Amino acid sequence: MTATSALPTRQVSPRAPVRVTGPAPVLDVVVPVHNEEVDLEPCVRRLHAHLKARFPYRFRITVADNASTDRTAEVADALAEELPEVRSVRLEQKGRGRALHTTWLGSDAEVLAYMDVDLSTDLAALSPLVAPLISGHSDVAIGSRLARGARVARGPKREIISRSYNIILRGTLRVRFSDAQCGFKAIRSDVARALLPHVADTGWFFDTELLVLAQRAGLRIHEVPVDWVDDPDSRVEVVATALADLRGIARVARGLATGAIPIARLREQLARGAINVDPPGVPPRLLRQLARFGAVGVASTLAYLALYVVLRGGIGAQAANFAALLVTAVANTAANRRLTFGVRGSGGAAKHQFQGLLVFALGLGLTSGSLAVLHGLGAPSRGTEVVVLVAANLGATILRFLLLRGWVFRRAEDRSVLEETSVETVR
Repeated sequence: MTATSALPTRQVSPRAPVRVTGPAPVLDVVVPVHNEEVDLEPCVRRLHAHLKARFPYRFRITVADNASTDRTAEVADALAEELPEVRSVRLEQKGRGRALHTTWLGSDAEVLAYMDVDLSTDLAALSPLVAPLISGHSDVAIGSRLARGARVARGPKREIISRSYNIILRGTLRVRFSDAQCGFKAIRSDVARALLPHVADTGWFFDTELLVLAQRAGLRIHEVPVDWVDDPDSRVEVVATALADLRGIARVARGLATGAIPIARLREQLARGAINVDPPGVPPRLLRQLARFGAVGVASTLAYLALYVVLRGGIGAQAANFAALLVTAVANTAANRRLTFGVRGSGGAAKHQFQGLLVFALGLGLTSGSLAVLHGLGAPSRGTEVVVLVAANLGATILRFLLLRGWVFRRAEDRSVLEETSVETVR
């Protein structure tokens, strides 16, 4: 038997169905809120009516008030007094992650879920979300706006941000779930009790961190394509949230690399024995790819600068920048295809080059934008132009690696992961 001819044969540990009888609820749906005095009551009444009509077991709706300064707490208390299945919890500090961490660990339900107060996700997806957890088939379930079959109505800005964020996650943390931030998730309570003590974020990155730990621990994550309509009155601060998410990605990557996050212990405790569970820490393949990508990037940057300097005097700054980037982008994609990501042969080369040119367009936007800003401030010297372009190219290079790894050559990467896992199992 050759090393790559057999798939791993590790046994999959079954998960028992949850208890559906007794006084405690089977499902506890948490609705985190901050200053939602207007939307809270119709949301809770609609959710309550849906669960009463569609959910066959005992349930609870928990309103988690995150330090609201309006009448949200009064509305929540009134609902809890009127409806036996509703309870109100008050937290004195803001943070969706903090609210979920507190209410989930304090719940006696077998399955824990949450959804945003705007009910952007169609409630018809709630039963498919929690059913695999109740049966024992899955450990965590997420609604996905990016999975096949999802129907989404939202503006191009949020669509681009969402897809870019998930590409970054695939490139940096090698995630396999498609949508980290959809406000529609569920988890088994036994799994939550094991994972939550290791989730540090108290804000919007909470979801991503929890899912990364679940994947690394060998848990099964079930995805449900959802119908989702964007809330035009959303209060999420996009820039601040994006920066916090990037800091969270760096922190989690560092924790995995240093062993600060006890993935090995969590895997031993919870893993189902999935055939291609990621090893803990930063995989050697990623380190090799970074080294090779860096070498190709240095050569490409030197070639780009040489071409730019040669062309600058004859065709102008922007035209020289475009020509130098285009030539080096084609060469860079070809070199990374072969040397960094190990793709051999001509199959898919045209597609890879087309996708590489799309990535090149982003780099062009970044560098050209930097030049435009620089010239808008005055008449810079040739040396200043070069310094600014080097800095802009550094940012474009980081973005390029994430997009090449998480999008352009993703299938080749997945095949490589499976092959390496197979080799280790046969050994």
